[in-house]
Amino acid sequence: MLSLRQRFLLWAVASIAGIWLLAMAGHWYFESLKVTADKVRVYVESVNFGQLTGEARAKALNDLEVKLNALSYEERQRFRAERLATNWFAQMTDGEKAQFIEATLPTGFKQMINAFEQLSDDKRRRMIDDAIKGLRAASNRAAPQGNPTGPPPVSPELEAKIRTLGLKAFYSQSSAETKAELAPLLEELQRLMESGRILRRP
Repeated sequence: MLSLRQRFLLWAVASIAGIWLLAMAGHWYFESLKVTADKVRVYVESVNFGQLTGEARAKALNDLEVKLNALSYEERQRFRAERLATNWFAQMTDGEKAQFIEATLPTGFKQMINAFEQLSDDKRRRMIDDAIKGLRAASNRAAPQGNPTGPPPVSPELEAKIRTLGLKAFYSQSSAETKAELAPLLEELQRLMESGRILRRP
């Protein structure tokens, strides 16, 4: 027969094991809820967007927007770098493209553009340099092994126009396709501005 001390030790061990199992179950549960680029890829590949019409099409587009907005910054950059929504975007109407871009751009991006335009020419130039460098690094990380240098995150033509016309003016004049290409740069610029790192540099 177990002594009182032995029963207490068994109870303590069982309690610790129960707490540990509960914590692990909670961790696994919340990890399963976390939206990742891989999960969004599975969703994109499981839906034949071009064949959908009416409410089903609108729901599929809204579901994609919600999933993209739930991605962390790193997962969102990975999703964009791998161009996982390219096929869907090509099949969207002009109205759907405008809605998709508006719904998936980061919150406060218009305020970011206004703040960006208030910076000195030198700081704007350096911020664009840093943003493109960050996007290129994200693109290379997402590229398949053996092909570390995928297409540039922003085309040289687009980059030149941004530098010449200014970000705000160029964005306001751009087509839906150009805005979609510009979206990763806007996100990276916003991240840099929110970090304040480049703003503190002389």
